[in-house]
Amino acid sequence: MIVLVGMGEHMAERFLPLYLQELAQASTAVMAIGLLAGMDDLLSALYSFPGGYLSDRLGTKRALLFFNVLSMTGYLCVILIPAWWAVLVGAALFISWSAISLPATMDLLAKMVPKNRRSMGVSVLALVRRVPKMLGPVAGGACIAVWGVAQGVRAAFMLALLLAVAAAVMQQLLIADDSQEGKVAEASPLRLWREMPDSLRNLLASDILIRFCERIPDAFVIIWATRYVLHPVSELTFGWLSAIENITAVLVYFPVAYLADRFGKKPFVLITFVFFTCFPLALMQARSFGPLVAVFVLRGLKEFGEPTRKALIMDLAPEGRKAAMFGLYYLVRDVLVAFAAFGGALLWRVSPELNLEVAFCFGVLGTLWFAWRGRDEAP
Repeated sequence: MIVLVGMGEHMAERFLPLYLQELAQASTAVMAIGLLAGMDDLLSALYSFPGGYLSDRLGTKRALLFFNVLSMTGYLCVILIPAWWAVLVGAALFISWSAISLPATMDLLAKMVPKNRRSMGVSVLALVRRVPKMLGPVAGGACIAVWGVAQGVRAAFMLALLLAVAAAVMQQLLIADDSQEGKVAEASPLRLWREMPDSLRNLLASDILIRFCERIPDAFVIIWATRYVLHPVSELTFGWLSAIENITAVLVYFPVAYLADRFGKKPFVLITFVFFTCFPLALMQARSFGPLVAVFVLRGLKEFGEPTRKALIMDLAPEGRKAAMFGLYYLVRDVLVAFAAFGGALLWRVSPELNLEVAFCFGVLGTLWFAWRGRDEAP
């Protein structure tokens, strides 16, 4: 399911700015592209809770079918209506499929995988998610190379529609029906917040601080590496540095998952938070290509315990509320962390070094909080 729908999502979505430029006048296209980027961030945050609620309300199987139908409706908007506004309407339906479907996917994984193997299960899920991210843009670029931008993007969406249909059919055939489990879905985030155990709230608080550490300098890392350092690297070299980061992340997934399932999740989540914290300080000291390679290996290591952290959320969430609690967790976290990018821009205007130093301080706070209050198990 993730490979099929993800292929369609990444094959077509990446090229929407080019398609908008083809459809609209220059000034309108710029505005539409900005709206598209803003929608991606905002909807990724806002869709998490409805995704968890619908998973509890409809059952995982029906919820995933509903999410796929939403994506297919968005694809049809783009295919059938060649107008910039139709692209934005369609994007609202398909652009955040990953966010809205993640609580249901995690709930399904929690049911299917034994508790002592969840870190490994989430690691496999994380690795599978990278397959369409790598292959999708290649397939979309091939469509544009053959048919041009306008027809190529629409052809990519047609193929995405077919893949989504295939995924929906596979879901209905292979996923057990859980709609009769008797769960009562909670539609109020405030009431659900009161049900969130303290152990999960402490993980959320530390995670928010760590994400501030990540997001404050995130958009400016490329500017630092290609413009500010003593011996700047080229944009192509920066691309290779990003590849090194992703390769490092993939290499550590499975060994860490195996150890976390065996020895407990908290130490590995804590080590991950340490890597997040060290990155801005290490970047500030890197002034040439060699040190930057080491820094981007460090950046890749921030994925060290990320699947383990997601598995820990599922462990700490109450039974019967796992999907909704996962959605609420991401709603609260991502809405608050959205402000970090704006704060990072203000800090960068004062001084790039100040941006990195403040990010480091947030990381220290998040790491210390989790070291003090973090738990492996719900009471």
